[in-house]
Amino acid sequence: MTFKITLRAARINRGLTLKDVSEKTSRCTDTISKYEADATYVPHDLMVMLLELYDVPYIHIFFGNESEFLGLRKKKIS
Repeated sequence: MTFKITLRAARINRGLTLKDVSEKTSRCTDTISKYEADATYVPHDLMVMLLELYDVPYIHIFFGNESEFLGLRKKKIS
């Protein structure tokens, strides 16, 4: 099983704020926040930028709704 994290977790692990990522990707903070909440349909160009910025391989990112991911983790812990 491959270890996965959310985009928000990847950003925080790199010590970046939404503003930092917004400036580095030329996207507004609301856009970054939206894709952190639901990474199902992140545009390819933005995903490439985020993966490079966060230094995380594609296979370690959860591409879906963050609340589903957190719900899945709670079930596995119980």
